[in-house]
Amino acid sequence: MGKKPTIAISHLGCEKNRIDTEHMLGLLVQAGYQVDNNEELADYVIVNTCSFIEAARTESVRTLVELAEADKKIVIAGCMAQHFQQELLTELPEARAVVGTGDYHKIVEVIERVEAGERVKEVSAEPTYIADETTPRYRTTSEGVAYLRVAEGCDYRCAFCIIPHLRGNQRSRTIESIIAEAEQLASEGVQELILISQITTNYGLDRYGEPKLADLLRALGKVNIPWIRIHYAYPTGLTPSVIEAIQETPNVLPYLDLPLQHSHPEVLRAMNRPWQGRVNDAIIERLKTALPNAVLRTTFIVGFPGETDQHFDHLRQFVQHHEFDHVGVFTFSPEEGTPAYTLPNQLPQAVMEARRDALMATQQSISLKKNQAEVGKVVDVLIEQEHPATGELIGRSARFAPEVDGLVYVQGEARLGTIVPVDITDADTYDLYGSVVLSPLSVVH
Repeated sequence: MGKKPTIAISHLGCEKNRIDTEHMLGLLVQAGYQVDNNEELADYVIVNTCSFIEAARTESVRTLVELAEADKKIVIAGCMAQHFQQELLTELPEARAVVGTGDYHKIVEVIERVEAGERVKEVSAEPTYIADETTPRYRTTSEGVAYLRVAEGCDYRCAFCIIPHLRGNQRSRTIESIIAEAEQLASEGVQELILISQITTNYGLDRYGEPKLADLLRALGKVNIPWIRIHYAYPTGLTPSVIEAIQETPNVLPYLDLPLQHSHPEVLRAMNRPWQGRVNDAIIERLKTALPNAVLRTTFIVGFPGETDQHFDHLRQFVQHHEFDHVGVFTFSPEEGTPAYTLPNQLPQAVMEARRDALMATQQSISLKKNQAEVGKVVDVLIEQEHPATGELIGRSARFAPEVDGLVYVQGEARLGTIVPVDITDADTYDLYGSVVLSPLSVVH
């Protein structure tokens, strides 16, 4: 049949998307394709797109147009492919195929069909697929870190969110399947496992009839990986049994990523958040009492239609009061196909941006204070990269998740992908600075 074409993948979007990218790479490599990260040398470029908000779509479109201008054969995968299917094929003659979010496991077959001269549209209307530990995977993160998907999709219908439409309803993997993959990653030397899904506290609900996160965490406690981090934990799902599992499982980090979105009950009601504004001060205080050393990250949306100055003020006081370790702030993006798109009282972009800046300014002094409290401590740091010019090491302590939180800049020597003790000597708003603590043994040469 002649030589197989070389393929590059251009990855956009979130870590859920990254796992899809890694499975596509794994499947292509297994099928004997040459996979190259240099798009210029590749015959095909698979673009794994994001369609969550306007800015993400713009970036996806720009990438597609640049590749089209460079005369590449393009395969469009991911959320935007799911979202705009036929439109993409019509608008982009260079697109040889579109592949939906529930169809990426058919990538090898898609490429073969394209090679045979077909224009392929492989998009399940309702995504139902989820990969398991037997699906080949080629990791693209730094060697010490791996994402582990426990479930896919979401059963909630928040007014601003297009995700259920793009990724389908929740479907959880079995605990056995997740543990098998975790063991596999442990044997590859992974030091940090990040559990992800759309809503990790609902893990298992669809499969077992009740949430099973506590059982999953206890099972992961037996896997030889020092750090297990949970992403996207809804506060109402952090039940006493989940909190107990975090307390009693030493390798589960007390790092809670709470996607709160707002503090004011009226705004939360308008957002159609499942607990209708019950995320009040009490729930956050309860978490802090149960897990006194918890690191709390959250995200908020400012400028939701109808958000008044008073609503925003409530949010700012909430941030001031609870002193979260890390806060992400997004301006509202009206998404066609979501209820919030047609709501009255849409706010001007300038007002939204002013509110975002004000909230970030409130948080910055808190983040600085939290970071300064680390100075003088010796903390474990996962070393992830070496600065090519200075030789300085760059990593993260358990307080920082990849991509979204700060970094630790480290003087001294350590192997990439290992966890070493670091004496923290300095801090700024986002990052920490320190040097490797030498063990008494390593001094005696």
